[in-house]
Amino acid sequence: MEKVVLVVMDGIGFSEKVVGNAVKEAKTPLLDKLFSSCPYTLLKAHGQAVGLPSDDDMGNSEVGHNAIGCGQVYSQGAKLVNENIESGQIFSSPTWVELVSNCRINNSTIHFIGLLSDGNVHSNISHLFALLRQSKLEGIRRARIHILLDGRDVPATSALSYVDSLEEELSKLNDKNFDGKIASGGGRMKITMDRYNANWNMVKEGYDIHVKGKGRFFPTAKDAIETFRKEKLGIVDQDLPGFVIAEKGTPVGRIEDNDSVILLNFRGDRAIEISRALAEENFCVFEREDHPKIKFAGMLQYDGDLKIPEKFLVLPPQIKNTLSEFLVNRGIRQYAVSETQKFGHVTYFWNGNRLGKFSERLETFEEIPSDNVSFDERPWMKSAEVADAVISAINSDKFDFIRCNFPNGDMVGHTGSFFSTIIAVEAVDLALSRIIKAVDEKELTLLITADHGNADEMLEPNKKGELQPRTAHSLNKVPFIIYGNKESVIKEGTFGLSNIASTVTQIMGLGKDPTWDEAIIK
Repeated sequence: MEKVVLVVMDGIGFSEKVVGNAVKEAKTPLLDKLFSSCPYTLLKAHGQAVGLPSDDDMGNSEVGHNAIGCGQVYSQGAKLVNENIESGQIFSSPTWVELVSNCRINNSTIHFIGLLSDGNVHSNISHLFALLRQSKLEGIRRARIHILLDGRDVPATSALSYVDSLEEELSKLNDKNFDGKIASGGGRMKITMDRYNANWNMVKEGYDIHVKGKGRFFPTAKDAIETFRKEKLGIVDQDLPGFVIAEKGTPVGRIEDNDSVILLNFRGDRAIEISRALAEENFCVFEREDHPKIKFAGMLQYDGDLKIPEKFLVLPPQIKNTLSEFLVNRGIRQYAVSETQKFGHVTYFWNGNRLGKFSERLETFEEIPSDNVSFDERPWMKSAEVADAVISAINSDKFDFIRCNFPNGDMVGHTGSFFSTIIAVEAVDLALSRIIKAVDEKELTLLITADHGNADEMLEPNKKGELQPRTAHSLNKVPFIIYGNKESVIKEGTFGLSNIASTVTQIMGLGKDPTWDEAIIK
């Protein structure tokens, strides 16, 4: 049986454009050599190819790893919520009925917390509008919105356009029977949206701002954003400090006893921690001080194994027949490694949003702790340590399938620092050059791909036509390179990330699951 190593170069897409392309600007002697000497193709990693509503929607690491790991395309994130809203199913769900009834019975407030953008990676502002309209229709009298500013999945300084859209929607809804206001907010990388237990202080700060109204007061969200931009020149939306909207010295939207609270985000990784802080009865990570008794729900259930949160509005995709399960059923030993920032992607998301393993005996997971610093300051991140771990796994002869993720292109790309991202891409190339030596010594097959683009498109024109930093993912295809397997011949046609699973098992001589998409090779 052929053993396979699969490397995911997170955020390193393919584009022929030169301007703003950190992948082309980087010195990548190994990748250059592989492109000139190995079979390769380009895969779709966005839009309908990964289960999103349209090909205008950027891919992301979660849906990307779902597609790679399960070998098929499921309705994901925004598409799943869209379908539930369009059908009205979300408004007949037991959770929605319970939260609305709670507000009506207690004459209390419904709160919405979430990322305010249409990036379709974590949330979509249209979902907030639909829930606000339905809240008013069903007799709720007060709504408060706690906005998290994006600038990561959308243009870096676009927050005011989304705030304006929300204020316009509220002005249409507000009357003597309905009172809707923005209550608090802050940048997604400063408050609330931590992941993988990397920085619980972000969550505590967000909790205090949203729930307690503890923060810097402003009369409007627009005032807050404009003030911070004047005080911190060059700051992008994702890094804006937290703020509280107040009238006459009093917060307009503290979360209080008997209120209902909905977390609008549909993506799980950056929703789990704040869900725990808001909903867990015996929460003890930080002091919550007289935590109000509320009804809480997520847009989706973000962790099915740990039931976080217990109540949610939309059932997540029920992903079955994953690559890991297929291999476990055939006694194949697997190893997965990344640093903290993407560890969940090669484990939880890869395994179909499953936290645990299919087999403790056959699956080994290793997490390399990420540095808690801005990624543009150390763009090499933990690439050397991840490479060390992969090489050790190869040399151990214990594993038949090894997978890893290098987060550099994505995490550093999101900072908007072009020169740091060049270094990040070069660090991945260097790590690959070390791994390939071990692959050669053991005569394995190495597959190299990415989950979406980012580092490949880092500049975009503003309204004046001037180039400005781009921090969002790109719509570009991603490479799929086959090294060390001379028998592999790539088919003609258009393929996506979901075609990788059957390619892996075909190279290993195991056939494929009948539910999977076809292999990329003949």
